[in-house]
Amino acid sequence: MGNSRRLLFVTCLVLALPALAWGAATPGSPAPDFALAARDGGKVTLAGLKGQVVMINFWATWCGPCRQEMPLLAQLHAKYEPLGFTLLGVNVESDSAAAVTWLKGVPVTFPILFDTDSTVAGRFGVEGMPSTVFVDRNGQVRYVHRGYKPGDEAKYADMIRSLVKE
Repeated sequence: MGNSRRLLFVTCLVLALPALAWGAATPGSPAPDFALAARDGGKVTLAGLKGQVVMINFWATWCGPCRQEMPLLAQLHAKYEPLGFTLLGVNVESDSAAAVTWLKGVPVTFPILFDTDSTVAGRFGVEGMPSTVFVDRNGQVRYVHRGYKPGDEAKYADMIRSLVKE
């Protein structure tokens, strides 16, 4: 096994271990509440967003697909925020400095949160990057998407439109 494959395997294993302990958030289950530090210096809780449709995107700077989808997520947030939609970008790196530096070149206006010990990622059953979870206005997990490939943003938009209509 090459070094890069070994690193990917270990990273996935580290992210999966908390999920095994906590159980994964699955569609139809209540979304686990959390409180995480935000890039702006405050704290964000999921419970504080009840009544909103929330898209939680778990990402890392070392993840190519995460970098690719970030500007598209920013567009989705800008378009649907007036309809009661919130997007949370949850960075899972142990040192958030890389994320802060990388984001200086990316026009992202949605909240960026830091899950430096991957506890929240584990509670949501995140097994790889990126992973996206949609939570409805009542706090229920409605959809889980793993990975990213071009075109997935259209699926995200469909899900957002469906949930904001409810």
